[in-house]
Order: sequence, then C-alpha cells, then structure tokens
Amino acid sequence: MEKGRAWRRYAWTRARSELMPTLPIEIARRRVRRARELGIDYKSYAGIRAATGRDIIALIFSSNALRLLRETSEIDARRLEKLIEIKDVTSLSLVHPPHQPATVMKVNALIERAEHAPGLSQTWGETRARVLALKGTIPGDGVIVIGETALEREWSEAGRLAGFLHADTYFSATS
Repeated sequence: MEKGRAWRRYAWTRARSELMPTLPIEIARRRVRRARELGIDYKSYAGIRAATGRDIIALIFSSNALRLLRETSEIDARRLEKLIEIKDVTSLSLVHPPHQPATVMKVNALIERAEHAPGLSQTWGETRARVLALKGTIPGDGVIVIGETALEREWSEAGRLAGFLHADTYFSATS
C-alpha cells in the first residue's frame, strides 16, 4: 500500500459525491414512473437519461426483437403484451426481409412507422441515412434501439441515438 492512499480515496470520494446532484424525491419518483411507462428497468433508463440529459421519446424495435412470425408479420404474443403497456412514446420498427414495413404496420397498430432495416452490404452512411429517415424529426438523443444483434446495435451508433437495449433485457424487465 502506498502512503496516503486512504486519504486520497476519501478526498476523491467526497469530491465526487459533492459534484453529483441530489435529486428531489418527487423527481426520482417521476423518473421511476417514466421508466415503468416505457417498460424499461430503472437502471437502464437512468443511465440513458444521465448520458443524454433527455427523456426517451421513441423506441426503434428490430423485427428480430419483436420476434415477428414469418407468415403474418404479427408480433410474438408475449412481446405484444409488453408493447401494449408502454405509454407516451413513439414506436418505430426497422424490418428485416422477408417482412414488409407496410404489412408490419397494418397488422401491428402499435408500430407507428416502419422501414426496411439496413442490410449487411450497406455502408455506414447508408445505414445512418436509413435510421435518420425512420426517426424523422424526433431528436436522436431521445431514441433508443431495441434489438438482438451486433448489426442492430450499430444502428444506434450510426444514427447517433441515445442507446441500445438488448431485446431480452427490454422484454424481461418488469413494468
């Protein structure tokens, strides 16, 4: 152990705690309630909120995350129940082949807008353009991607969005 280590640790811990804002209890309660409305666990919500300084106002679901059934483009029943519970958020989807965006929106009224997902052969710029076209005028730092693959994680990075949540994490979170 080096000399003065305990003092430095104490000083840094105290300095860091003084820099961290203390949230009033009502704001903390409101944020817990908002995380519940979005269907996201509080730890994930708080992390995204702290990183962006903005509330989550849109969710982009991949067709993999929704576990779309091949024949009808309907969302997996268990996952549909979770989507029905979310409140005050725009639900978007990037759809992998063989699904068609129009069909996904037609059979799933919870999805407000859908587009074809960027493919493996598309460049970073093309992926970014596709993600930006889907989100439209919604600020990127208020949008998160719910997906299952590394390719889908890249959508968040390419579009400069607020973040990415793995579908298993999102759909297993208690609401």
